[in-house]
Amino acid sequence: MTDKYAVIGNPISHSKSPQIHKLFAEQTSQDISYDPILSPLHGFTSTIKRLVSDGYKGCSITLPFKFEAFQISQHLSESAQASQAVNTLKFDENTIYGANTDGSGLVRDIQHNLGFTLKERRVLLMGAGGAAYGVIPTLLSAGTNLSIVNRTFNSAQRLAEHFETLGNISILKYEELGSQAFECIINATSSSITNEMPPLPNGIFSPDALAYDMMYGRDTPFMRFAREQGADLVSDGLGMLVEQAAEAFFIWRKVRPETTPVILEIRKQT
Repeated sequence: MTDKYAVIGNPISHSKSPQIHKLFAEQTSQDISYDPILSPLHGFTSTIKRLVSDGYKGCSITLPFKFEAFQISQHLSESAQASQAVNTLKFDENTIYGANTDGSGLVRDIQHNLGFTLKERRVLLMGAGGAAYGVIPTLLSAGTNLSIVNRTFNSAQRLAEHFETLGNISILKYEELGSQAFECIINATSSSITNEMPPLPNGIFSPDALAYDMMYGRDTPFMRFAREQGADLVSDGLGMLVEQAAEAFFIWRKVRPETTPVILEIRKQT
């Protein structure tokens, strides 16, 4: 019998997750289906209830429902507890288990696939929304010297205070960046969705720096700026997408797929 899974978001038509999990299932001989589901913005809980009643085994959660997924989870992984955001749900015996695989997906892509060591690096994370909440615990555990910059300073302050027990986080304003340089800059804002460029100054990248945009499937203004500024390594977030999906797949199926061939295949399709 085929086990049913899904990805839930709004919007959802752009999602690469169905292709990724199809490739994982073929590679590991798992009998699953994986559907894209558009949830009403104010109907997430009812969508989850419908999936549970229809016999689904779990689902991936994308924008804008990661905080709501945290709220409905009855049991949580350590990463989900820390970030208070959930991107993976598992339904088991009337229980909803929530996990967050975004941080591990990001760090694995940066360190394993791109070969960039994060320990003791000066890292600037742009953004203070759900994407930032999901990855900060893992970035701190990787040993980074982490700074956050956000257009709304109060949001950055709240984010830093939320994670203050996990490590030291510096909070900066964009206008304070002119005298600083970073070895890794990660774009966790929505600017690339709207094709806008965050207000980064010239000279923000150290030699041999990595510029990483969580957006995937397009050459973003941030990525173009990073190349112009001499960043040594520039990457979109496709590897993160595949790596976090592999973690979710393991949670559901207890089988860990190989990610490299899947990243290459999805890259060809994009």
